[in-house]
Amino acid sequence: MTWGTIGAGEVAQAVARHAVRAGHEVVLSNSRGPESLESIVAAIGPGASAGTVAQAAEADLVLLAVPWTAVPAALRGLPRRDGRIVIDATNQMASITQEPVIDDLGDQTGSELVASLVPGARVIKAFNTLYGRYIAPDPRHDAGRQLLFYAGDDLAAKSLFHDVVHGFGFAPVDIGRLREGGRLMQVGGGPLSALHALRQDFQ
Repeated sequence: MTWGTIGAGEVAQAVARHAVRAGHEVVLSNSRGPESLESIVAAIGPGASAGTVAQAAEADLVLLAVPWTAVPAALRGLPRRDGRIVIDATNQMASITQEPVIDDLGDQTGSELVASLVPGARVIKAFNTLYGRYIAPDPRHDAGRQLLFYAGDDLAAKSLFHDVVHGFGFAPVDIGRLREGGRLMQVGGGPLSALHALRQDFQ
């Protein structure tokens, strides 16, 4: 599998490290261009490279990990590719130190908005309920595996995602469709937001 990241902050780097350790190739990208990522790519090691957003978006799995206010610009102009799997790790916050952004999305979740910006993509909500420092270490602990909640509307995409992150060592938990599951994970009221828990079985 190949991974691409749109955004190269703490969460994107943590996921990229897991992907590389599992033998996947990763292309990291950000709004400042590949040259700005040289030190990050070197630290992650072989298997990681820097590219443009368009190059990252050609991967089998594309992680969107940018501030909420940067989402439209980050996705603007991406060539359409039907079936692309986009993993939405965003939260509706201006930054991790600020209060949730109050956007009038009606009954739409943040991930449904993201899906509307990448026509033809299969969007999975994941990695947004965990702080980057909890994503980065080995998710297998003496007491169990780190739970990783995810939601999405495409069963095949979710099955693939489940298998991949299970291979990273997480205990993935499918919580339904973007509409219902996304609300459970949404910052500012979702009961799973910032919930860090372990599953005791190692199966």
